[in-house]
Amino acid sequence: MEGTFNLHEALKENFGFDSFKSNQEAIIRTLLSGKDVFVLMPTGGGKSMCYQLPALLMEGTAIVISPLIALMKNQVDAIRNTNREDGVAHFINSSLTKSQIEAVKEDIRKGTTKLLYVAPESLTKGENVEFLKSIKISFYAVDEAHCISEWGHDFRPEYRKIRPIINEICKAPVIALTATATDKVRIDIKKNLGILDAAEFKSSFNRPNLYYEVRPKTPNIDKDIIKFIKQQPRCSGIIYCLSRKKVEELTEVLRTNEIRAEAYHAGMDSATRSQTQDDFIMERIDVIVATIAFGMGIDKPDVRFVIHYDIPKSLEGYYQETGRAGRDGGEGKCIAFYARKDLQKLEKFMEGKPVAEQDIGRQLLKETAAYAESSVCRRKLLLHYFGEQYHKENCGNCDNCIHPKEQVEAKSYLIKVLEIILATKENFRDDYIKDILKGNKTEEVCAHKHDAIELFGCGEDTSEQIWNAVIRQALISGYIDKDVDNYGVLKVTKAGHKFLEKPEDFFIVEDKNYEDEMSEPEPQGGASCAVDPTLFQMLRDLRKELSKELDVPPYVIFQDPSLEAMATIYPQTLEELQNIPGVGAGKAKRYGTEFCKLIKKHCEENEIERPEDLRIRTVANKSKNKVSIIQSIDLKVALDDIAVANGMEFGELLDNLEAIVYSGTKINIDYFIYDVLDEEHVEDIFQYFKESDTDSLESALDELGEYYTEEEIRLVRIKFISEMAN
Repeated sequence: MEGTFNLHEALKENFGFDSFKSNQEAIIRTLLSGKDVFVLMPTGGGKSMCYQLPALLMEGTAIVISPLIALMKNQVDAIRNTNREDGVAHFINSSLTKSQIEAVKEDIRKGTTKLLYVAPESLTKGENVEFLKSIKISFYAVDEAHCISEWGHDFRPEYRKIRPIINEICKAPVIALTATATDKVRIDIKKNLGILDAAEFKSSFNRPNLYYEVRPKTPNIDKDIIKFIKQQPRCSGIIYCLSRKKVEELTEVLRTNEIRAEAYHAGMDSATRSQTQDDFIMERIDVIVATIAFGMGIDKPDVRFVIHYDIPKSLEGYYQETGRAGRDGGEGKCIAFYARKDLQKLEKFMEGKPVAEQDIGRQLLKETAAYAESSVCRRKLLLHYFGEQYHKENCGNCDNCIHPKEQVEAKSYLIKVLEIILATKENFRDDYIKDILKGNKTEEVCAHKHDAIELFGCGEDTSEQIWNAVIRQALISGYIDKDVDNYGVLKVTKAGHKFLEKPEDFFIVEDKNYEDEMSEPEPQGGASCAVDPTLFQMLRDLRKELSKELDVPPYVIFQDPSLEAMATIYPQTLEELQNIPGVGAGKAKRYGTEFCKLIKKHCEENEIERPEDLRIRTVANKSKNKVSIIQSIDLKVALDDIAVANGMEFGELLDNLEAIVYSGTKINIDYFIYDVLDEEHVEDIFQYFKESDTDSLESALDELGEYYTEEEIRLVRIKFISEMAN
């Protein structure tokens, strides 16, 4: 069949290109010859061309199975723009009316439509199956094929039904395409689609134009992001957050700081999402703040940066999302913010899922943590994860290569690791090997009697951080291998055996210490974050005077982080003061005048010019449910009922109540407190806060935790702040 086409002429005529990229031509010729094809090609490599061009050339209609409505619309529009006939491409999904679907079917019957995009859910509908049985199908294209695998970063159970439906409709060649797949995922895809004999094409995963960096996730993250964006004005970028709430909050902060940004997540209606997507492509906005729902198939070649506000759940997801930067071959900066507590949060989300799914999820998270914490070349780590070797020692385009850490000799460490893997018959994962090295008598180690082996505890004087680095870098160097089919069990390779026979130099770079560097610090009583320590101390002295005068602890007036922000940003009006974290309109009005006077006087006397780049405007800490919550409290609705009505856990409601009272709004929850607590207990907790020099929950739990629950202490603390500070 393929001999009847001049592919280069067809490419030029239909798409205006003079030549194919990478493996495109070989892939297309294989599909035209009637064979099944598996394509592994990074984002920006030109996957869609691999099925679009053959669909235009072959007899019948190609069925393209795709997971997102936005992706379908985008690709259909793009094909129509290059073709004289609008009906050349269509999609069928839940966004169409019955009459629109009928019009699509009519175009297909007439032979006008060469590409039909369908979601897997639409493919399985009875009426669609019956219709597809009646038409000539050229081939099936399964896009974003990693969705078929539980080991993929975006598993969708409906993808598992694709092969049985194809068998029911009619047999035709299948082309499966994905931008990210480890060996485990690749085998899973081919097995589930019944294309184990497919011709396989794998392009390099290296994107030399992308710069990779991992930064500590500190309390100043919003400020860091704003400064980063303002350093590259009018550049297009995407910021990924894990929660819809964070997407909306961050978008508001960016807009407050005159950055043209819009939110995008699955909770928004499709018209708004579609408009936001178009605005981004047409450059009416510069930044999209999104959950992972955004970006699949968005063909915007000049995205200059991708920021991960939260570390992703898997390296596949991370690689695909960063791959949306620099698709035109130009510069692309990929910045991820990392804190260990984010991983703990992600692990908590897995609770309640099937055990096997939790196990897979935790392993994927471990790989992400390894990438974030390692001091090895980021490019080398990523490519190794996808089964590709990167032979350069320094890529020159990631944070670890631009600021390399000193290497240390680790020959003796590697020998211990290899000997323990062999002594335990190559049946265990890295955590188990580390338990033996460290001499941890865990239940599993004792059950296998490995606490009795000679090597048990041989590495107890060495930190886990070092052992992590040795194991990860031994994997990259090829001395050990991870058996993906067996949940990550470690095996010693031929090179590893050879090393044990004749040990040679083995240098490692130690992992970064994220315990110290990246954990979010508790607010301290010093001016560690303040630009102006003199002003900070003056503000503390003023607060102390006011606290004596009003007979309240200093922290109920303003907390230390608020004073630190004042000594950094120099607010001089009540309006500016409300941009300070923890200062709402109520607090500003009640206490702010004296503080603003002091700051203004200090600036004038010391000829301080407020630096523009530090005047980051913050958004007042307000919940979208704030009005509803306050109204419910006025009506004396029980707090647990308010939580349910607003779709919150009780602890989340307490977070909201704390934000409300700390920003200066007075509320009265006595009706609830005295219903759940004895009067003397309320007085006891209230008195503690009155006499304490801190409102820290941790300190209160140390003092009162034996007698009261965390929720009880928090409830009385809300009452105390409301009455004493507002």
